Amino acid sequence: MPDSITTPKTVAILGGGPVGLAAAAHVLERGLEPVVLEAGPQVAHAVRQWGRVRMFSPWEYNVDKAAERLLRATGWNAPVGCEYPTGDELVERYLEPLATRTPLKDRIRTSSRVTAVGRAGFDKMKSNGRAFGPFTIRYQNGRGPEHLKADAVIDASGTWFSPNPAGADGLPAIGEEPDHPQIAYGMPDVLGRDRARYAGKTVAVLGAGHSAIGTLIELVNLKDEAPATEVVWVLRGDKPEKAFGGGANDKLSARGALGRAFAALVVAGKVRVEAGFKVAYIGKDGGRLRIATGKAQCCRSVIVDELVVVTGFRPQLDFLREIRLSLDPAVESPTALAPLIDPNVHSCGTVRPHGARELGQPEPAFYLAGMKSYGRAPTFLMMTGYEQVRSIVAEIAGDREAAAKVELVLPETGVCSGPGPVASLAPAAALGGSINAEAGCCGGPAPKPIEPAAVNGCCVADVKAKEEGKAGCGCNS
Repeated sequence: MPDSITTPKTVAILGGGPVGLAAAAHVLERGLEPVVLEAGPQVAHAVRQWGRVRMFSPWEYNVDKAAERLLRATGWNAPVGCEYPTGDELVERYLEPLATRTPLKDRIRTSSRVTAVGRAGFDKMKSNGRAFGPFTIRYQNGRGPEHLKADAVIDASGTWFSPNPAGADGLPAIGEEPDHPQIAYGMPDVLGRDRARYAGKTVAVLGAGHSAIGTLIELVNLKDEAPATEVVWVLRGDKPEKAFGGGANDKLSARGALGRAFAALVVAGKVRVEAGFKVAYIGKDGGRLRIATGKAQCCRSVIVDELVVVTGFRPQLDFLREIRLSLDPAVESPTALAPLIDPNVHSCGTVRPHGARELGQPEPAFYLAGMKSYGRAPTFLMMTGYEQVRSIVAEIAGDREAAAKVELVLPETGVCSGPGPVASLAPAAALGGSINAEAGCCGGPAPKPIEPAAVNGCCVADVKAKEEGKAGCGCNS
């Protein structure tokens, strides 16, 4: 049960997106006082940027339980659980009602960009008594600097507005200037608002994740309407087939279908593939862009009219300079979470449940949650964030038993760092390389011969899971 003596009274939540609002719902349900600071003019400002995009996960995975309980008290009609919303539908049918029709409406401050977080009366070096001091959150709201005192802080500010640059070394490529008129980041509205910018042009998309694939598919659709449009897929890796995902084995069927559809377009020759292309330089070639692996003319290059950079995101940490953080040096996620999500060591797509224990920081009562908690790692699912904040708020409220009982079943991706079953759709010649499904197995190759004989799998983890009667780890199964 919560400890009434040590339970903080006010919880500042940075970010008014799906996870931030879910955190506020849980805080309110625990009898604490949430204050949500959202940088945008409306809640879910980041979601609105990709509102036209249909989500991979159906409604049943996109509504937080505490938020649902608040909404039902207002007479809210829940969407059909098996339907797949767009970002705009997520806002219109869930997030906007949550922010305007429930008691949360008086706890949300929009157009409030956080500029700094610290401990009142304590600089970062001072330890004695630090844990008992309140947090000071400074923010700008157009009326000058404001500040807020809070007993706990949940940073769910996301990463959407901190995209990675085009440079393969993690730095901006030479010539990659801020606000470059021919470079876009994220997912431009190719078939809508930005159609005139891309129709009839040669457009390169840099990246190999779901957002890059979605953008490439939209550009191919644009080419059907404007045949002069040319689509170039630039990726750093030398195995394009890895981007096809798990296909039919992906438990989020829409995500698997995206990979299958893209594989078919590549095979049909509708996308020009430039694999193993590590961008270092972006320069002018007349009125066009020269994207190259180096500045010298002898380097490999492509000439395009427009470049869309979709190389993932990174957390904005500058305003947390006075907070004591423990982050993985590579992933930039909480140290305990990193081994579960680091694509260098965690090959299977399913991440085990985690909560307050993994997300806590050396700064007592300060937590990272949502997409920001994943640092630079990909494949974050909204339902992961909902379970994160449920556990975190329980910990803040002093209910350590509920905080420790983290339960979450995530849909399998159907692939463990390998090309997955849809790779067979694409002949090696079409992709500029060979396909080796076995090389992508997680946990080492499957034992040969496999015992028991009835169990088949591509890796040790897959075999072991199937021996236990489970579906397997998704390794090309």
